[in-house]
Amino acid sequence: MTDLSQFPITRRWPAQHPDRIQLYSLNTPNGVKAGIMLEETGLPYEPHLVDITVDDQKTPEFLSLNPNGKIPAMIDPDGPDGRPQALFESGAILIYLAEKTGQFLDPAQRYETIAWLMWQMGGIGPMFGQLGFFHKFAGREIEDKRPLERYVNESRRLLGVLDGRLEGREWIMGDYSIADIASLGWVRNLIGFYEARELVGFDAFTNVAAWLERGLARPAVQRGLVVTAKG
Repeated sequence: MTDLSQFPITRRWPAQHPDRIQLYSLNTPNGVKAGIMLEETGLPYEPHLVDITVDDQKTPEFLSLNPNGKIPAMIDPDGPDGRPQALFESGAILIYLAEKTGQFLDPAQRYETIAWLMWQMGGIGPMFGQLGFFHKFAGREIEDKRPLERYVNESRRLLGVLDGRLEGREWIMGDYSIADIASLGWVRNLIGFYEARELVGFDAFTNVAAWLERGLARPAVQRGLVVTAKG
């Protein structure tokens, strides 16, 4: 049996199945990426709920795996050369799992796929997240509406980029890939949890809307969206 005792995080979240990938996450837009990818690839894994509402991600045990204190994080007991591999950052996890399984990262489109993954991480994630803060959460109390306008405009622009990319394509790379997995949760959150559908004029982006519907219809995506849901 694999011994994961070298990882302090397992003291707070004990591994019942140490031979499986250990996932530490919550069903946020970043958190669901790893869950969706694990469901899509069929790799056996054990999920652990990291409740950011009570600062689980700031505990010494979690910080020992991810010093940045953000979800998701992961331990693969069967990493390179058969040794355990710890990982954090959702984009790195997607690339790692794609290379481990040979799925959702076509070698012929490797760098372009990674470019679209980085586009999500550097654009959609931060911009949609800030829009959510200023539209739905504490940012609503700020009288100066210029920050909200900035993030609405940038989110709308990014949706336009995605809509253009999807013209004549079912998926960002033509075939389903980690680029889609990275973005689906964020677009879903934008019009759902953040309640910004009308704010960004989402229904005008018909290619994005159809892509989102296709993505959310995938059984593995449906499972991945709730695997670390609170409660």
